[in-house]
Amino acid sequence: MALPTHQLQRFLAIEFNFISNPKIAYRNQLTATTAVRSSPRSPCRCSAIAINAPSSLTDVSGIRWGSTSVQGRREEMEDDLVIRSDGLDGFSFAAVFDGHGGVASVKYLRDELYKECVTALQGGILLNEGDFNVIKKGLAEAFQNADKKLLNWLEKIGDGDDESGSTATVMLIGNEVLFISHVGDSCVVLSCAGKVQVLTDSHRPYGSNKASLQEIRRIREAGGWISNGRICGDIAVSRAFGDTRFKTKKNEMLKKGVEEKRWSEKFISRVVFNDDLVIASPDTFKVALGSDAEFVLLASDGLWDYINSSDAVAFVRNQLREHGDVQVACDALAQAALDKGSEDNVSIIIADFGHTEWQKLPVEQQNFLFEFGQAIATVGVVSLGIWLSSQVSF
Repeated sequence: MALPTHQLQRFLAIEFNFISNPKIAYRNQLTATTAVRSSPRSPCRCSAIAINAPSSLTDVSGIRWGSTSVQGRREEMEDDLVIRSDGLDGFSFAAVFDGHGGVASVKYLRDELYKECVTALQGGILLNEGDFNVIKKGLAEAFQNADKKLLNWLEKIGDGDDESGSTATVMLIGNEVLFISHVGDSCVVLSCAGKVQVLTDSHRPYGSNKASLQEIRRIREAGGWISNGRICGDIAVSRAFGDTRFKTKKNEMLKKGVEEKRWSEKFISRVVFNDDLVIASPDTFKVALGSDAEFVLLASDGLWDYINSSDAVAFVRNQLREHGDVQVACDALAQAALDKGSEDNVSIIIADFGHTEWQKLPVEQQNFLFEFGQAIATVGVVSLGIWLSSQVSF
């Protein structure tokens, strides 16, 4: 598509910082990661990170941001997050990355995926034009390009032995619209006047919901199999960046499985791969933001595996009623996940749209008397049923 001169100049004016030598970049990332882990802070926490977007009003829709990454009980911090309010002409970019098998893929993607999205969306021009099909296609190209570059990069570092991968969920927020592009098992929920809308489905190869069944069918058609809810008995997420053993090194993965006695030569002789088992093709959604839209919450599965969407939204709403500080609410929600027993990294981004005067709303208190009455009534109904059954038996 040809761009008007002023739009082309604005797009070309976007500045990116590239590191041309992948081995130098990898060493720098590992050095930075080691420094974080060895610093004298709590072993369960990693500092909150917000890039170009502090917890205050920004230039996009008056959004207030909160962001937190918590290492939790994991030995390594493999999550990361990014929030940026530059480069997309009136839209903010926010993303959560949940890594596995190491930190290399996450560290590469936190900058590269943003750059690919900006390029594919022509500096935000396509977002403002509003053609969803064009935007969806652009984001799909951005994700695919980032994955191809990551796979090539992984081949060049560590003698090509790095098998790390990462999920990624991206939000693009404008004045009245939210775009989501999603790969993996993080989740986005929207609070509208306290009503919860779950906006994404997890890409996992198990379960009976529509999304899971589609993933299982795709994997089997590609020549893979599911064992104990994992692809080839290995990975529990079906869409991700990186993961060379399920893309460019599938046959090597089979041979390694024989060496490790996970399957036999006879078994792999029958396996024929038709496509990648793990893919980086995103689900993309467009969500209108009305005046009742309060906030959007994006988090890795370290939160959602322990706190459901309704409880998380209620928790954040009560936090904001009490003090109105989005960052404090974000930190408190992460701590609540740890208190619930989460043993995973937890990364959370909250974007408060600024539509709600939180401190004018009363804090909701649990009605313990009502709950006690419900419990007594339930016990009474059950007891009555047991008594009636005993009468019929006579």
